Amino acid sequence: MKTIKSSLIILSSIGLLSLGACGKGDEASDTKISPTPPPAASKPASSAPAAAPAGAKGANGGQVVNAGAYHLEFVPEKEATGTHLDLYLQKGDKKEPVADAKVTAQVQLPSGKQQTLALKYDPEGKHYAVVFPGKDPGQYPVKVNADIKGEKVDGRFTFTQ
Repeated sequence: MKTIKSSLIILSSIGLLSLGACGKGDEASDTKISPTPPPAASKPASSAPAAAPAGAKGANGGQVVNAGAYHLEFVPEKEATGTHLDLYLQKGDKKEPVADAKVTAQVQLPSGKQQTLALKYDPEGKHYAVVFPGKDPGQYPVKVNADIKGEKVDGRFTFTQ
């Protein structure tokens, strides 16, 4: 009988020690595992738009996305009739304005509905612009699509009412 009790105590002790060792191994492995990058991060930098560093503002105080050779800066400004949406579309290191693109903005309303707006080029301000008439409070995700002589350039932005 003593032999059976001794054997059970020894087996129980070994089992508890094994569980303790497993727990310590998990803690050590958690600190070494880096999170899997999101799918967009696995695309080549030349084809995927890249947001500027967090908190960075463009030359006009707007949100910035770099897409290959292009620089997009989105500046929403509230007005009495809605929100004025400005997009500065520039190319190259010198950030020269691109005046001959077809630019649209797909705006998602807080209700989930989408509205597509065509932006017109303002040669005096060297940017594309449109007034978005929505006034409902909430966050508005915006996807800007630019077609520059057949080359597609996209950027994603948000603004709040």
